[in-house]
Amino acid sequence: MENDNQTIKIAIPLTIAFFALIIAFSSWYTVDQGERAVILRNGAAIGTAEPGLHFKFPIIDRVVFISMQSMKVEFDRMSSYSKDQQPAEIKLSVNFHVLPSSTQDIYSTYGSVEGLVDRVLRPKVNDSTKEVFGQFTAVSVIQDRAKFGTDVYQSVVDVAGKYLIIESIQIENIDFSNAYEQSIEQRMLAEVEVQKVRQNWEKEKVSADITRTKAQAEADARLAQATAQAKAIEMTGQAEASAIQAKGAALRDNPALVALIQAEKWDGKLPNTMVPGSAVPFLSVK
Repeated sequence: MENDNQTIKIAIPLTIAFFALIIAFSSWYTVDQGERAVILRNGAAIGTAEPGLHFKFPIIDRVVFISMQSMKVEFDRMSSYSKDQQPAEIKLSVNFHVLPSSTQDIYSTYGSVEGLVDRVLRPKVNDSTKEVFGQFTAVSVIQDRAKFGTDVYQSVVDVAGKYLIIESIQIENIDFSNAYEQSIEQRMLAEVEVQKVRQNWEKEKVSADITRTKAQAEADARLAQATAQAKAIEMTGQAEASAIQAKGAALRDNPALVALIQAEKWDGKLPNTMVPGSAVPFLSVK
């Protein structure tokens, strides 16, 4: 009996010490750098805790951790119609992180980040994607996918900005029907062929312009050469006419000038033979 009493006396302090240790250790908690903590007292949210070591009251206080790190949500096979009534399935992904200041509101309203995503982000992204997609034709959304993604991003940001920071939205795939994709391919081939014909026509036009310009330049050069030659001939003729006119005037005004020129050109020799009755050059016998 005494042994039993001694055992009880030893067990009770040990039990008390054990529970005291449990209570002491459960009174402290650590919040990591990428988290925020919501403090619950008897189930009611009374505040939040920043990263670091914190104290809480045992039994009555509880801590719920909310991640502040970047998260990714994928949206696969969202059915929608383009502006020209072409059906398509869209796949995109959203990168986001929670606003630290909204930690308590997120828990109080949605219970967790996952609840916020399911009840707010997913419906909003789905509705915004369909609405924005309906503003594009099938051809324009293919040609300008970046603008489509930007418009979806802006539409989602306007609503989700209260709780979340939308980092980016990636349009991963837009899948049209097989028939439409084949028609797009044929249209693109036709456009390539038209572009090829247009380029050839432009090339031939440029070549013709070059040939025309070259021919015009050659014609202008020949005309300039002919004009120069005609001008030279005209000036030569005018010079010769002026010379003849001057000579005629000189002979008219000086009859003895002919005899003088003949005398200057005579070499002083008489002819070896003479025709009877003919005159001897440059000699006048009276």
